[in-house]
Amino acid sequence: MIANLVQLAAEEEQNPLIPPGPELLVGAIAFAIVFFFFWKKLIPNINKVLDERREAIEGGIEKAEAAQTEAQSVLEQYKAQLAEARHEAARLRQEAQEQGAQLIAEMRAEGQRQREEIVAAGHSQIAADRKAAAQALRQDVGQLATELAGKLVGESLEEHARQSRTIDRFLDDLDAKAEATR
Repeated sequence: MIANLVQLAAEEEQNPLIPPGPELLVGAIAFAIVFFFFWKKLIPNINKVLDERREAIEGGIEKAEAAQTEAQSVLEQYKAQLAEARHEAARLRQEAQEQGAQLIAEMRAEGQRQREEIVAAGHSQIAADRKAAAQALRQDVGQLATELAGKLVGESLEEHARQSRTIDRFLDDLDAKAEATR
């Protein structure tokens, strides 16, 4: 009996890698159902989500490129405006320097003119004061000379015409002596 059992066990023993026929058939049908479900329902949804993601990413990249292009153009505009502002500032600075130099030159000229006016007025005043002093001195010297001459001569030289001639002659003599010493 043992021999029969061993023989029966040997015949029933199959390869563990190959499943029995009915199991293989049920597994194939189940695989086909699952495959059909995936193919009809899940794969289109997965592809749809992947397409939406791809479009969103590509749209985002396009938007980013557009934004970068716009940012670059704005940067160029700002650089141009900055260069223009610097140029304008340099021009204004140059104008201010020129106006300052012109103002300084005008002020110097005005100061020079005022100085010359003051000097001329001073010379005029000095000449007028000198003339007035000479006139006053002439009168004083004339009176003193007339009094002295009257005391020397012994007669009064009160007469105005005579006094005037005497004074003029005396002063002319003094002027001539003064000119000779110079």
